[in-house]
Amino acid sequence: MKTIKDIAEEAQVSPGTIDRVLHNRGGVSKKTEEKVRQLLKKNNFKINRVARSLAMNKYLKIATLIPEYDEENTFWRAPLMGIQSAQEELEVFGVKVINFAFDQFKASSYVNQFNALMDAQPDGVIIVPTFQKETKRMVAGLEEKNTPYMFINIDLDGFRNISFIGQDAYMSGRLAGKLMHLCLQETCDVLIVQTRPNIDINHAIFKRINGFTDYLDENRIPIRCVNVDVSNLNNSSILMDELRSVLDENASIKGVFVPNSRVALFADCLEKLKTRKLALIGYDGTDPNIQCLKEGKVDFLISQKPFKQGYNAIKLITDFLIDKKQPEAKIYSPIEILTKENVFQREINSNE
Repeated sequence: MKTIKDIAEEAQVSPGTIDRVLHNRGGVSKKTEEKVRQLLKKNNFKINRVARSLAMNKYLKIATLIPEYDEENTFWRAPLMGIQSAQEELEVFGVKVINFAFDQFKASSYVNQFNALMDAQPDGVIIVPTFQKETKRMVAGLEEKNTPYMFINIDLDGFRNISFIGQDAYMSGRLAGKLMHLCLQETCDVLIVQTRPNIDINHAIFKRINGFTDYLDENRIPIRCVNVDVSNLNNSSILMDELRSVLDENASIKGVFVPNSRVALFADCLEKLKTRKLALIGYDGTDPNIQCLKEGKVDFLISQKPFKQGYNAIKLITDFLIDKKQPEAKIYSPIEILTKENVFQREINSNE
């Protein structure tokens, strides 16, 4: 493999000129820069990341701020596992990742963990921007320090984040509306379960609901949406009473749309109620959700590959910090439809 000195001799410039082009430092004429870049491309020249990080004489410190998970709500385990997997690969390059977790239902927890993150003085930050107002105040501190940051899972406009990685929430909601129509094919009502009352209009959950209702309205599908707010997810008896009440009052409900990762909780409650057969659509391939899908309690799950969101975020912000490689502004995760049939098939293939 050719060295910087070899490229400099071929281009008839100094090694310092090659270095300035590689690091986008300027001070090189456009003609010379173009000549150098063509030679770099021709020779497939790549900077040795280990040498670069050692030359920096310090670790790159990346901090993440994502919701915590527990046995009842396991979704956020997957992005964290992706983050940890990328961290293991990048340790040799002098990259250190520090993870901070917050209660996704408490803005105070979000702010407190961000403050702890700032105390760590990271070189780059990855955030799940769950609370918009708080995020505006928080990232002002990052921007003041010229600390680059990325968003994952929740896409907010009007910020200076270098990139967003996650699902197109609105389009996934439209897909859910289409799947619900395929399930029902009749005039009826659909229950939309909201577990976060007064949610911000920029939040992914809101966008999913918006996409769902827009699909039905734009295609003049005779399905009316009935919205219900359910805030107590830790008491199954209260949850069952709330569901029983709304179903008794709305006998024409034939489907349930849960625009978050907790569809298994509702599937189990509906089974215990022994109510009429309902089409049930939810999000994310958590273990409880997949089990309900296999058992026929859930008709469809819409997945977004959360492991990859965490993994790719670490990789991309590392490329930005070390190689000055600007990521795309929005990197959308695939919108994957999970059914009982293809989940079983995926397991068979993984065992072969």
